Amino acid sequence: MASENHISQYSPRQRELFIQKSTRVAASYLRRAESLEDPPEALRPFFDVLGRIFVDLEDVPKPVGMKTVGTYCVMVPSELIWAAGAMPVRLCSGSYTAYTIGDDLVPRDACPLVKSVMGWEIGASPLYENCALMVIPVTCDCKKKLAGMLEQWKPTVTLHVPSSKERDADMAEYVRELYRLIPMLEEVTGRQVTSQSLAEALNQKGYAQYEMSRFLAYRQNNPPLLHGTQVMAVMNTFAYMPPLEWAECMRRLNDELEQRLERKQFAAKSNRPRILVTGSPIMYPNLKIPLLIEEMGGMLAADETCMGERALYDPLTVTDRSFDGMMRALAGRYTRPCTCPTFTDNRQRIFRIKQMIKDHQIQGVIYHVLRGCLVYDYEYPVLEEELEKEGIPIIRVESDYNEEDVEQLRIRIEAFIELLKLKQFSEQKARGTA
Repeated sequence: MASENHISQYSPRQRELFIQKSTRVAASYLRRAESLEDPPEALRPFFDVLGRIFVDLEDVPKPVGMKTVGTYCVMVPSELIWAAGAMPVRLCSGSYTAYTIGDDLVPRDACPLVKSVMGWEIGASPLYENCALMVIPVTCDCKKKLAGMLEQWKPTVTLHVPSSKERDADMAEYVRELYRLIPMLEEVTGRQVTSQSLAEALNQKGYAQYEMSRFLAYRQNNPPLLHGTQVMAVMNTFAYMPPLEWAECMRRLNDELEQRLERKQFAAKSNRPRILVTGSPIMYPNLKIPLLIEEMGGMLAADETCMGERALYDPLTVTDRSFDGMMRALAGRYTRPCTCPTFTDNRQRIFRIKQMIKDHQIQGVIYHVLRGCLVYDYEYPVLEEELEKEGIPIIRVESDYNEEDVEQLRIRIEAFIELLKLKQFSEQKARGTA
């Protein structure tokens, strides 16, 4: 097969060098996230999971004998995978080292996410090797072609996502897609998806979402109780932990944040410009944008990305507890409130971002675009125009997974933060509070 031919190009020494470099980069970003001022002790389990998977290159923590199913988007209902007795893991990669290998396999202008995924094809990580099935929603052209390449070496299923959320016919088609996925999951796990197992999976996800809602309330606090880079690390780990385990770790973190709030133990002063990041996904270990924001004196106060709070933000509402009722509720939850630009009409996303700006007291927006990620790039002018009406500064930042652009990004982000500070000072002066 094509993948086997590709793998055979690498000697054991080359694979060893790949592993050394990828784990070194992952460890470096993890240390930088951990070293931000006064991290809560309850962050340790989340950092340990990231270290286990990306630094130690071990498999995800899961029950013995349980199989894993790889997903490439938050539009894959994780509840269905849990109901089938498997564990979903997010395989979208932020590895620069894997990106450099994948660059030889896909067209030059393909997005770095796809290049990085293909780079892991050499089989250096149990996260990828041990997946019994891969599920890829067709949300862009690159994901479509990625599915065609990956199915050469691993059982792969595409999940067709409707381009519209308003038409009932499109939503009915998506429900049929979810039904089509069930027997493929059952074949992999040898377990049947029943009304009981699906209801249990919904309850587990609901517990995680409850703790997430508590967490978001603390995140809105000003001065901040936690650095935004650390928040993004926590959000990333949901893709690699059983839901009840993640929710329990989140409960302990929420309890500690509550205590810190009572003691007025804050992560930074309230005068730091509060910034929202939106646009292309930010996946560990590619945390350079969040780290640059906070190392340059800003506060990453919120993010509207699919590896951030979006994965858990929208709760599931079930009015019909029958099996079909739960399936239709899943289809609605993963599409109706979703703000992914894959949908043709995305005015809902503008509304959501404006809502977050108000809730999190945002002073500026950084629009992150991965080079080649056209679906997000298309939406920047519309958002820029809308935020200009609100008086909210916004900057478009295009990046790749390589580290050569760090200094250029540092200059632009630092200049943007200084602009926000100047605007903040001018407003305080006008109010007589400077």
